Amino acid sequence: MKSIAKSLLTSSVIVVALLTSGCANLSARDRNTVTGAGVGAVAGSILTGGGSLGTVGGAAIGGYIGNQVRK
Repeated sequence: MKSIAKSLLTSSVIVVALLTSGCANLSARDRNTVTGAGVGAVAGSILTGGGSLGTVGGAAIGGYIGNQVRK
């Protein structure tokens, strides 16, 4: 189980890095939203053992928090 979580975390970090590197013309707030959604998705997935509802919920909550940072 730990190897699945580790590979999921690694692939998610790579995806978030690629998404944020391609967003050079986004505002800081938009970048924070994208980053928060990525981190939230990974956290939600890990906490629920890979459940899709946890992943989507984590992404939504993380995106909201990222959007509200330094408002």
